[in-house]
Amino acid sequence: MTYPVYGKISGPIVLIGFGSIGRGVLPLIERHFEYDSHMIHVIDPSDEHANFLAQRGVKFHKKSLTEDNYREILDGFFAANTSGDKQGFCVNLSVDTGSLDIMKHCRDLNTLYIDTVVEPWPGFYFNEDASPAERTNYALRETVRAEKRANPGGTTAVSCCGANPGMVSWFVKEALMHIARDTGQECEQPQNREGWASLMQSLGVKGIHIAERDTQYVREPKPIGTFINTWSVEGFISESFQPAELGWGSHEKWMPENAHKHDKGCQAAIYITYPGALTRVHTWCPTPGPQYGFLVTHNEAISISDYYTVGDAATPDYRPTCHYAYHPCDQAVLSVHEIFGSGAQQKVMKILSEDEIVDGVDELGVLLYGHAKNAYWYGSRLSIKEARTLAPFQNATGLQVTSAVLAGMVWALENPEAGIVETDEMDHKRCLEVQRPYLGPVEGHYTDWTPLSTRWDHFNEEIDTSDPWQFRNILAS
Repeated sequence: MTYPVYGKISGPIVLIGFGSIGRGVLPLIERHFEYDSHMIHVIDPSDEHANFLAQRGVKFHKKSLTEDNYREILDGFFAANTSGDKQGFCVNLSVDTGSLDIMKHCRDLNTLYIDTVVEPWPGFYFNEDASPAERTNYALRETVRAEKRANPGGTTAVSCCGANPGMVSWFVKEALMHIARDTGQECEQPQNREGWASLMQSLGVKGIHIAERDTQYVREPKPIGTFINTWSVEGFISESFQPAELGWGSHEKWMPENAHKHDKGCQAAIYITYPGALTRVHTWCPTPGPQYGFLVTHNEAISISDYYTVGDAATPDYRPTCHYAYHPCDQAVLSVHEIFGSGAQQKVMKILSEDEIVDGVDELGVLLYGHAKNAYWYGSRLSIKEARTLAPFQNATGLQVTSAVLAGMVWALENPEAGIVETDEMDHKRCLEVQRPYLGPVEGHYTDWTPLSTRWDHFNEEIDTSDPWQFRNILAS
């Protein structure tokens, strides 16, 4: 097959981390960019895939990036970019790397940059000396936004551009245009943040679930003492233990007793002093219909609510509620139950590969609710069978992430002086144009389901029957 080449990367390409996502991103870079094959590098503390990389002509560097050495290591690749006509690209796909520090240094070196999460240096997630508020994604995001305000413009750095956060922000905009069309409010596509926020407000959207159901499975049962997932185990464990976080809508009339607001920053979110993977919510996806999801903290829950805020940050005229509602693959659910039940992290961590998985789909989209047509899910329904035909070395979950990284890289290459950006601020149509060939069926589904439809505890005095879309009705535990 022939694949579109989206542009030329004239300087070095450096992938930080070569886990499941790195292995999936590499062939997409090879397919879709022109670059000097002698100038592509991988940095990773493990040499597990050194032979694989050597066979592809990729230079491997067995190193761990730390607070003490990251400048020196990055300078070795990119220092020549600062005054020359060759601009490199840093693709940060690693855990335990300080995203903001690396991003800032890459911009100083005139090097394009992208990551999939605001990742801290080691110790952040399990720091017992830090308050719950200090361990939130809100706090991490605020550091990036502060840097954006302090140093606007300049070399492009795309923050948090995977499937979610990332792709789902593009789905929100597309879904809004569909709802406007289907409710007789068809309009021109907004051209800025204020326009998009005004559109969402005018449509009456009360909130958004990043609603996901992963049904990929293998034949073998999960062994005790092993954490199994379809993507980064370390990443999932870290966010599972963080406080549950959600963007907090202006329509909400009730807040959990263990929920807290932030006293600084964008004030678009709250956090709950309870781990995200122990916080369940009622949600909906097309294949299973109503389901439970984990309210695991994610950057997009905050960025989306912030982006669509109308009025003052502290007392907005309008803001949607937004949060992740994640049902991982069944073996990951068992792994979560085991780690919280035992109080100890499993010694073995395993990511299900595309060869091991028998069947299943990762159904990942956005559920916009509270508008004139009740609720609308829009997203990707990518199966493992289709993922195998589209790109090598990744399952359906991985391909939704890696194709978003590709789209973000294309956008950065086409907009090299945009400064620090989140995916909410990017051209969603261009990004989805690049990504869509890798997403399988991308569909929209209306539903008449509400959280009250499937609650068994209707005797619960805390249920608000006057508005089914209150968070008190969505929260299951």
